[in-house]
Amino acid sequence: MSTSIWHKEPLLQDINALGKNTLGDNLGLEFIEIGPDYLVATMPVDERTKQPFGLLHGGANVALAETLGSVASLLVVNSDLFIGVGVEINANHIKAVFSGKVKGVCSPLNIAGKNHVWDIKIYNETNELTCVSRFTCAIVPKTKFA
Repeated sequence: MSTSIWHKEPLLQDINALGKNTLGDNLGLEFIEIGPDYLVATMPVDERTKQPFGLLHGGANVALAETLGSVASLLVVNSDLFIGVGVEINANHIKAVFSGKVKGVCSPLNIAGKNHVWDIKIYNETNELTCVSRFTCAIVPKTKFA
């Protein structure tokens, strides 16, 4: 049995509520699974997330990845005191997606100290890897944003 990395037991309904009226909400992101050391969200491939040639926009992949990593960092720290802010992200787009949904799976590479590094893999509906991303998140006192 794995030990959970989360600061307190997260609930999907609470995580999804965080995204109301945000970019993620506009793109149709939905958190669907929380594991002991991973977080999963989906995003539709539709008119909100496609580029002009009819396939999933690379920027939409990056928005999914950064949202997953940012929320994961928030869940690892004491969110009463700290938040995570993105400082770097990269993405390799491996396979085009034209329809359906994509699923992002976020897991930690490093969650010690003031910088978290997350690995995000994005899959199509047939579980083929379509994008890989690495996201670095700085952990800062919440008072800086009050």
